[in-house]
Amino acid sequence: MQNTVHFILQGKGGIGKTLVSTILAQWMAGKDERPLRCYDTDQENATFSRYKAMDVKHVPVMTDARTIDPKRFDALMIDILEEEGNGVVDNGANTFAPLMGYLIENDCFALLQESGRQVYIHTIVGGGDTLHDTATGFVATVKATTVPLVLWQNEHFGLLQSASGKLFTESQSYSDNAARLKGSVVLSQRNADTFGADIKKMNTARLTMQEVMQNEKFNIMEKQRIKVVYRDIFAQLDQVQW
Repeated sequence: MQNTVHFILQGKGGIGKTLVSTILAQWMAGKDERPLRCYDTDQENATFSRYKAMDVKHVPVMTDARTIDPKRFDALMIDILEEEGNGVVDNGANTFAPLMGYLIENDCFALLQESGRQVYIHTIVGGGDTLHDTATGFVATVKATTVPLVLWQNEHFGLLQSASGKLFTESQSYSDNAARLKGSVVLSQRNADTFGADIKKMNTARLTMQEVMQNEKFNIMEKQRIKVVYRDIFAQLDQVQW
């Protein structure tokens, strides 16, 4: 995988965008010898930039008036285009609508593609109480662009199914837009007292999986469960039609 740019976009907050960014970045780091470039455009909760091992650049692209600052955004685009390699751009819920509008207005996806970059949008649909809002966001993102998409199904909030038991992948929202997807990754619902607690401990410390494996504050079983989770997700990413 070379010269790709990955935008993590979903308008609902707290749905796992930074988690997806960190997982994706760690998977991609092993796909290209050149340094991976990571960006955090979240104006208020720049969590991605706190992962020191990933050397994430914080680029707050909005003004105090909640509009896109052209100079800051231009600097981000130039930085992406100046060097060969792969990039991951994490975006906060508060900047989703303005950033998406600016990307479309300035035809940025086409510019990246014309410059030899393959662009992907990663969007997250959550289960439980988050299903309706995130499914609506999924449809809006598909309709707004022609960029290939990767769907992440986050079961942390519950299974992705309606009150009647209908799965999201059986819904009209999904079937109408499935052709646009290059792949789907499921963040599976696991035991909250073991797997869930271990992943939370890891994320709270802002550590990568490799750092966890070398960290004495994680015992052998915590490391094993984290390894199981990442092995599963990495295997799914390997199956995406990049």
